[in-house]
Order: sequence, then structure tokens, then C-alpha cells
Amino acid sequence: MSNKHSSPADPLTPDGLGQVTMADIAARLGVSKMTVSRALSRSTRRRSDASEDLRQRILNTCQEMGYVMDQTARTFSSKRSGFIATLIPALNNSNFSDTAHGLTSAVESAGMQVLMGYTDYDMPTEEQLIRTLLMRRPEGIVVTGGSHTPLARKLLESSGVPVVETWDLLTQPIAHNVGFSNAQAVSELVRALHAKGYRRMGFLGGLPQSDARGADRRRGFLEAMAQLGLDATRTLAIGSAPVSMEAGAQGVAQMVARWPELEAVICVSDHVAFGALSECQRRGWTVPGRLAIAGFGGFEIAQACHPQITTVAVDSAGIGKVAGQLLLKAISLSRSGQKLAPETVVMPYRIELRGST
Repeated sequence: MSNKHSSPADPLTPDGLGQVTMADIAARLGVSKMTVSRALSRSTRRRSDASEDLRQRILNTCQEMGYVMDQTARTFSSKRSGFIATLIPALNNSNFSDTAHGLTSAVESAGMQVLMGYTDYDMPTEEQLIRTLLMRRPEGIVVTGGSHTPLARKLLESSGVPVVETWDLLTQPIAHNVGFSNAQAVSELVRALHAKGYRRMGFLGGLPQSDARGADRRRGFLEAMAQLGLDATRTLAIGSAPVSMEAGAQGVAQMVARWPELEAVICVSDHVAFGALSECQRRGWTVPGRLAIAGFGGFEIAQACHPQITTVAVDSAGIGKVAGQLLLKAISLSRSGQKLAPETVVMPYRIELRGST
């Protein structure tokens, strides 16, 4: 009866264990580590056919053995990590996903990569992530919004790399700013609904301390209502950011119960507005006959439902693309020992009046 033996070591590595190193590649091909290193970092200038043949053999062997180049030493020597970092509030929000996509498309054209983290709308989490990301020596960083803990702001100010804050229009940005005024956008939405004849309007959002942009939208509502000489007391905060569709459903029911004279509800986001619309339909309240509903963001769901939801449409991908282009310009100057003067880019938005109002 034969005995079972342990399987032999993986023939692709010296002992079948651990990470494949440059020394392993060199040993396999019978060349020096320096030869492998030069082949992997070689520029595109012309070489002899024999040299190119060896380089191809080295590249093929690296692929065969699953070798991944360690960039750490090169990063410290050149001060060029080849990536930028970005923080977004949530991964499941299509607006911020579009912003990340726009940012990625902009910087990838320059051969750079994006390392991304999400804060879940929590400022202490953002602070921790900023510290962690900066330890990896990004060449620039893009953050969402301008509200940070004092330490997070200090970390960004002292990072030594270009910083771009997005999705807000800031009076005192750390350096560069790509965004728009959330308060002004909602003020314009209020005035557009006022022009349609609505007077008894309310605002449905989350707890102000949980989302600075949501708080700005609420402020825009209050300011516009006051300027128009209208009652601005019909506001309800329900849940923490990101405010859910279910919170929108619960919130609109509570608002109508409290203020039965309510004619229109402006919601902090299209998701909240969709929840409110669905609740109205469940209760047999016609929209906009019994109650008009508006949202914010220009989400796909606001167009896919019936009636389509009035919204503030934002170029989410454009914010990311412009932030990426601005960051590349700043990084290019920093590599040559210069510094880009702070720039603010105001992004456009538009009020889209649809069937829900």
C-alpha cells in the first residue's frame, strides 16, 4: 500500500511559498537582478534586437510567475507614487460614483491611478482615512465637501500635495475647489416652484449635523422662502445621511399629517423624493394634484418613475473630470518645484421641472 506524500512545491517559485521576488525572476533566467530591474523600468528609446528579446523573456517570466513590482523604493527616491487619492461619502450613491468615474478617466489619461475610500458621511472616519491615505504618499488628494474635523483640515493643509475639495462652493478652501452652491441651487428651485403658483412649501431632509450639503440645501430653502415672504416653518429632519427612500416615505406622511395645507415638498435628494412619491401613491394622493414633490441631484431614478420628479440636475461626472484635470495641472507644476495658485471652478447645474410639480 503506497503512502501519501505532500504535493511538491510550486515549480514557479523556489519553495512554493511567499511572494515572488525580482531575485526569483533573475534566478529563473540566469541574469542579474539589475538586468531584471532595468528591463522592467526601461524607457522606450531604441535598443538592440537582442536586448529587446531578453526584455520580452523577462516580461513573460514575470507574467508566468505572477510577479508584482514593489514600487515603494522607487516612490521614495523619485517622490512620484503615480496615484492620487479620493474620498467620497458613499459607494452606493450614483452621483458620487459618477464623480469618481469622471476623476478616474481624467487622471488615467496621464498614466495615474486612483486609490479611493468612502467616509459614510462621517467626519471622524474621513479624518482617519485622510491620515491613512497620506501615509501611502499620493501625489494629490480629492475630497468631497469642505466640512472636515480640525485635524483632518490640518492634515490636508500640511500634506505637501495638491488638494481639491468638491461638491461645495467654499469661501475658504484648503487649496482648490470644484463645485457649486447647494444653498443657491435649492433657492432657485424654490423660486421656480413659486413661479408655478406654489406657496405652502416644505423641506424634507436629514439631520443637519449628519450632512453639510444637506444642511446647505435646507438653508437655501429657508432663505428663499423668507425672501419671498412665505412661511418657512414646514421643515422636517428625519434620519441621518444618506437619508433613505423609506425615510422619505415616512417623512412625507408626517409632514402632511402635521401640515395638511402643504402644497409642495422639496426633498434633500432624489432618493428621498422617490420614497415620498411612492408613499403618496400608496395612499392615493395624486402627484402633483394633491401634493407636488421635488428632489435634488438628477438621479436616474427621478427620470425612470412616473411622474418624473422635478430636480436640480448636477453634472456629477463633470465635477470629477474637472477636479482631475485641475489636480493633474497642480501635480505637473509640483514635480518641477512650482505650486499652482489656488483655483475655484464653479460647476453648472440646472432646474428641471418635470411631471411631479
